[in-house]
Amino acid sequence: MKTKNIKYVVAAILMGLGLSSCDDFLDRPVEDNYNTENYYQSDAACVSGVNYLYNSPWYDFQRGFVKMGEVLSGNMYMGGSPYLNFSVNGSDIDLINMSYSLWSVIGHCSTVYESLKGASASEAIKNQCEGECLAWKAMAYFFLVRSFGDVPIIHSNSKTLAAGNYNTLPKVQKADVYDYIVMTLEKALELLPKTKSTTGRIDYYCAEGLLAKVYLAKAGVSGTLNKDDLAKAAAYAKDVINNSGRSLLGVYSDIFRGSNNVSDESLFAWRWTVGAQWTSQNTLQSDLAPQGFDENGDCWGGWGGPSLDLIEAYGISPKDDPTKRIDKDARRQATVMLAGDVYSYFWRDQDLGNGKKGLDYLKFWYDKTYNSAATGQCQAPCGGTNVKNLYGNNADHLAETGIAAGRMANALATHILRLSDVYLILAEAHTLMDGGTTTNADALAAFNAVHQRAVPTDVEKTSLTFDDVWKERRLEFAGEGDRWYDFVRRSYYDVNACIAEIKAQKRNALFNCDVVYKRYFESGVWSHDENEGEMQYDEETPIPNVTEHSFQLPFPTEDVALNPNLGSNVEAVHVDVRSTYSY
Repeated sequence: MKTKNIKYVVAAILMGLGLSSCDDFLDRPVEDNYNTENYYQSDAACVSGVNYLYNSPWYDFQRGFVKMGEVLSGNMYMGGSPYLNFSVNGSDIDLINMSYSLWSVIGHCSTVYESLKGASASEAIKNQCEGECLAWKAMAYFFLVRSFGDVPIIHSNSKTLAAGNYNTLPKVQKADVYDYIVMTLEKALELLPKTKSTTGRIDYYCAEGLLAKVYLAKAGVSGTLNKDDLAKAAAYAKDVINNSGRSLLGVYSDIFRGSNNVSDESLFAWRWTVGAQWTSQNTLQSDLAPQGFDENGDCWGGWGGPSLDLIEAYGISPKDDPTKRIDKDARRQATVMLAGDVYSYFWRDQDLGNGKKGLDYLKFWYDKTYNSAATGQCQAPCGGTNVKNLYGNNADHLAETGIAAGRMANALATHILRLSDVYLILAEAHTLMDGGTTTNADALAAFNAVHQRAVPTDVEKTSLTFDDVWKERRLEFAGEGDRWYDFVRRSYYDVNACIAEIKAQKRNALFNCDVVYKRYFESGVWSHDENEGEMQYDEETPIPNVTEHSFQLPFPTEDVALNPNLGSNVEAVHVDVRSTYSY
């Protein structure tokens, strides 16, 4: 934690809410600057004063969380990345930015929460806004504890500043941090309305869904599974499913379109905008899409992409003849672009030459008459390109969101807790409570709903194993920055299984896919010869050295220098959360 930045975070807020307010998300805030003594003077001011917590403080975490969630986990290949070979250290810039961003979120949430106490607004709106602050604070701590393990607890910025001990704060044992997250969410539930938001704001059931996920992770933190925690995870998840008024979207790929930024499926999301100020926008397309994917000259992610291990997890291979490939799982094409794929929701203004419009994956690389920016070379290192977190071109962005995209700026929401996650939390909690296999009716219904949306040809399961849910989670959430945290959660009580799975993954490149793709595009004939190095998996790069210590990242080096209590050789302290803190 960059503890010297606590002062900066608080000072920034005290200087004026206009510094961080977001111009187009939810309600439009006024443009004048206010200080905290006179800003929260109405219901509208309270609502607009909380808006920016849905985007700007998260920006630097957003730009790195895919590397942590997807590259570390083996879902994504990114050559040379320390997240690929488990060599991340405290000087890694992405680690530093992600850490600082999370502490910034906590600082902003705490300060706005305290400021709202004196607001001249209706009790209902004050409660709602305070609940949103606490829900986002809990989410930030949930990312922190799963990323770094034992971390300090900063309950109140103002009290920490008054005490002057921000550079000597101790690490708190992660079990206690989980208790703190639970306590924070419980207070949020007291404050948040149960009425479903139509604008994407966090309501009671959104926070309850997060609480279910927290309990699922907390259940194993002692090293053995706590059945009481698992039962609470299941109970909270079931309540969301039964009583929130939400349902799964019918078409999986629709979840990730801008027109569904706000939907039943989206419980927590970073809600971005374009044109307000830097950090209020989504930049992931620039980091994940290949060169020329939009008109703004801001895409450079083509040399990374979904791993061979992930692609094969969908039951197919880049080596398959596209005309004979059988895609049973609708999530594959919504997650990974491969040879033969055509997308109607990308490049919807681009003529395919057959009376249709859209993005043709091979034409994108090789046809200059179709794509003037075609590189003539498929960059995808494992034969596939990312799909999630991409909005497409300017016509797609305008059609989906109603506003124009900008350079490194789009308004596609980033969903970080979805309703299907809550369904699978219910299923997993029951498999673990029942010793690895369950026939619980609620668990089966939840699992089957998620699975059959993607694979409607499969028969419903009448018995469910932990491995079923474990794989389903990977296929459902691949590309969404969550898979590494599944490994962390499981490592608490079954670290050897996590190590074995990661070491068995195909995490390396698939050589010379471009040769095969280009030949197929030009001749219409699909063929590849591994003896000639075509589509040959890299067996030479060694298996990463994964150990039981790999599931906790180091603190940024500068943080440890500023606060020696964060050092890896310093024991974390136990804190009785309920008697120490209160809201």
